[in-house]
Amino acid sequence: MSKGTWRWRSFRAQQQRKGWRLRILLVGGLLWACALMFPCLFLLWTCGSSPTVSCKKNKLYLLLGSLGFVSWPVHRCAIPLRKDPTAIQVPASYLNMNGQYPLNLTYITRDSARFSGPPLFGGYQTWKQREESFELKPNMKIHCGYTANSGGEMDEDDKRYVKNCRFVVASGIFDGYDIPHQPSNISDRSRKLFCFLMVVDEKSLKSIHTILNLTSNTDEGKWVGLWRLVLLRHSPYDEPRRNGKVPKLLTHRLFPNAEYSIWIDGKMELLVDPMLILERYLWRGGHHFAIARHKHHKSIHEEADANKRRKRYARPLIDKQVEIYQLEGMQPWSPEKLPVPSDVPEGAIIIRWHTPMTNLFSCLWFNEVNRFTPRDQLSFGYVVYRLNGSFPFFMFPNCEYNSLFFLHKHTREHSSVIEWVKSLDELEANKTMVESRGGIGLFTPYLVDAFDNFTSRALLFRESCLLWLMKAAMDTSLEYFAIMKKRGSIVQKEALRLRPYGEWLPLYK
Repeated sequence: MSKGTWRWRSFRAQQQRKGWRLRILLVGGLLWACALMFPCLFLLWTCGSSPTVSCKKNKLYLLLGSLGFVSWPVHRCAIPLRKDPTAIQVPASYLNMNGQYPLNLTYITRDSARFSGPPLFGGYQTWKQREESFELKPNMKIHCGYTANSGGEMDEDDKRYVKNCRFVVASGIFDGYDIPHQPSNISDRSRKLFCFLMVVDEKSLKSIHTILNLTSNTDEGKWVGLWRLVLLRHSPYDEPRRNGKVPKLLTHRLFPNAEYSIWIDGKMELLVDPMLILERYLWRGGHHFAIARHKHHKSIHEEADANKRRKRYARPLIDKQVEIYQLEGMQPWSPEKLPVPSDVPEGAIIIRWHTPMTNLFSCLWFNEVNRFTPRDQLSFGYVVYRLNGSFPFFMFPNCEYNSLFFLHKHTREHSSVIEWVKSLDELEANKTMVESRGGIGLFTPYLVDAFDNFTSRALLFRESCLLWLMKAAMDTSLEYFAIMKKRGSIVQKEALRLRPYGEWLPLYK
């Protein structure tokens, strides 16, 4: 054997040994990966298929969840529903059986002639009128949306149809970010008894017409399955989220003949017969208003932080609303507030018996949403606080809420520019981001009436610093502090200063 041949064979044998080592490493790696994979798969199968096995504290399961391999199940629990919706008896009509105030509730549909600004859907409610609206009386007349020539009109065909609606399941889609989802498990009795009304704006109607098949019947209505589409022409607000609060909070104004209503958000699919819902949450316990608790939050401070993190509205304006509520004496939720279980509801479902007191609460809630941010979960607890126990309601567990509906994803996200605002300087630099027809209370001096018509001048607040208002503000400060003292808030009148956009806050706390 020549020397060159020997060297070649030696080199070849050395390469073969390296190849075998590499193969052994690869096989060992595969075996090691399988040894890890099979226990993980077995754990996922066990936790996902067996209702008796709890994996909430399993570290490996939590690690897989953090890596995105586990879809966390929705927190659900059994609801004590009746079995047969046809056997449920509807109670007699409401006749003020418990003597609740108000006995007679009417609405302001036209403001005083002194208000010279453009028509606003929520009206030019002054701070003084806001204060008086929380004082319960036998006869009350308050702002509750739908002031003259402010938008939000229904077609005549829809008006005629809803006049016959005594039981209503209502929902709404605005700005085309959802599509209607058909309710499931609806009995024949509920199909005949309930009106399923989906309130939409013109953009959403076009979007639904593109994606789904619309049908019409003899009364010329537009239908998608069980849902009758009710078009709101001339949207009252610039912000789609705020437009969605009109059918949600003012159901009794849109459908004035409705005695009972169940509101569900447009992204929800109803899974339970509505007659069973009314029996479980209203009639069984003698309640007039029912809403679910929030899954995580009990205090509006927690809810405000979550809204800012998720960019649901301008961060400084959310802070301003919370600060105003603090100044008016509202405290964070604590066990001392029981029997109110939380200040923050899960607003995707609202179940109402339209009594005068329920309608009053809905109006007061809407007025706060109209005056401040459209985040209704921030203002719910404030209205409860101001009514001081005069409005009993049923706040049921969040796990039951998740058992009533199936949650679908939005077809797209909102695109409002004001949601991305991080500071007041951004609003000052670009005033086009500020809403022109809602949230006026965020841009007016926080005091009782400096002038009877100071809210009508609020739209000019973006163009000037309102130095002319400062003297009048100080002249009315005594009346302001008298009201604050009446509520029980401790505010010292020498500790005030004027902040940007006319915000009155204490210098020290």
